[in-house]
Amino acid sequence: MTEASPLSTPADPNFRLTSDVLDLPNKNTSYPLLVFHVMNIHTPFCTSGPLHSNLPTRNNNVVDAQNFAIESHRVSYSINTEKGKLIPILKDCSLKIPSGQFWMLLGPNGCGKSTLLKILAGLLCPTDGFVHVEKPRSFVFQNPDHQVVMPTVEADVAFGLGRFNLTDEETKLRVAKALTAVGMYDYLQRPVQTLSGGQKQRVAIAGALVEECKVLLLDELTTFLDQSDQIGVIKAVKKTLNSCGDVTALWVTHRLEEMKYADGAVYMEDGRVVMHGEASTIMDSIEARKASYTKAINS
Repeated sequence: MTEASPLSTPADPNFRLTSDVLDLPNKNTSYPLLVFHVMNIHTPFCTSGPLHSNLPTRNNNVVDAQNFAIESHRVSYSINTEKGKLIPILKDCSLKIPSGQFWMLLGPNGCGKSTLLKILAGLLCPTDGFVHVEKPRSFVFQNPDHQVVMPTVEADVAFGLGRFNLTDEETKLRVAKALTAVGMYDYLQRPVQTLSGGQKQRVAIAGALVEECKVLLLDELTTFLDQSDQIGVIKAVKKTLNSCGDVTALWVTHRLEEMKYADGAVYMEDGRVVMHGEASTIMDSIEARKASYTKAINS
């Protein structure tokens, strides 16, 4: 991941994370080993009820409080170094993501966006503030090799269904539906090792959808992909939201060109949310800031 992960343990005791997966800074510390498929998280964590306020959507309609799938209110997060120094990572971060929409969380490297995403996923507990995320929610990692672990596409997507009391026919139907949503049904019997990075990411997303999650939390999925795979993964997420209707996605990125696919965006700098709203408005503001900075250094 692009940001150093905080030292504290996950908020959800059902999940134990390793330094190999989350790049924990202390590699000499012994962490329990866990092989990941998909992070489908059901346990509540450090949350209050939904925040009561209104937010205009891209259609200028007002979304009431019950229609927000993701909310945070003045969330802060700090870590203690080995020398006992307190380092703030997040500072009073507030956001609201309407249900059924595709939003992006962006900002420069090290601004705290992946840390905020982990808090929304329940992997970390905030130092202060409140979070409400519709459940079930799933976290998809930056590197698909941390999640896609079974020999074939079908087996990998079906892997997480083992804890449900489903018949073979029900399992096959769910797998087919999830793979169709991300455009990977034709690869049902393909060995995973023959897939491209973008195809593996789509399989990882299908693994989340097959468990009927309501919220997808996606951590810089295009980092290791070539341009064609980048576009393929973004379009797969967009198509999924359009077809499912009740699934909400928050996508972490630092690529401005990806914003044209988003309904809305949250922009962070130095651990703070500095802009929040329609994607086009956020894009215009960022471009204006870039132009102002370029003019200043060239004058």
